[in-house]
Amino acid sequence: MNATASTRILVIALFAALLAACAAYDGRALVPGVARLADVERVMGAPALRWKAADGSEQLAYPRGPLGYHTFMAHIGAGGRLLRIENVLDAKGFAAIRAGMSEDEVLRVLGPPDAARTQYFAARDELVWDWRYCDDWNMTARFYVLFDNGSRRVRSTMSQEESVVADAVLVYPFCGH
Repeated sequence: MNATASTRILVIALFAALLAACAAYDGRALVPGVARLADVERVMGAPALRWKAADGSEQLAYPRGPLGYHTFMAHIGAGGRLLRIENVLDAKGFAAIRAGMSEDEVLRVLGPPDAARTQYFAARDELVWDWRYCDDWNMTARFYVLFDNGSRRVRSTMSQEESVVADAVLVYPFCGH
């Protein structure tokens, strides 16, 4: 086999691996009503969080951070089949966060925050959780949920575009998709 043929095979293999990774990223290859729980876990991996309801249905959280822009929630029906997969780091998900919600309620809506960026502010006795997302203008942004540290209930939320330089690592202001 010559060098050109070897290079072609390598490029094809890399391209196939990238396509497989993209399919696993958001589960787009999974068909609601057809795919089962085992299929979701095989394609998307082990969930970061899992909630089981009394009726047997489940919700699985798949955060794609800390540098990703999405958290996907897979909803599995009581019969074990996929109902839907949705990105929750968007205007609809953020609008669902209300003052007074508990930490667990926020986790069920948005999934786990970026743990490396969770901060406590003693002067306000406030805990801040942080999610990275792509805003409506295709800009990298952060959504923050501010909790009263004593009650662990949401005080407020805010959103802002990400800085050009964050944590001494160059961050591109436009989303990469």
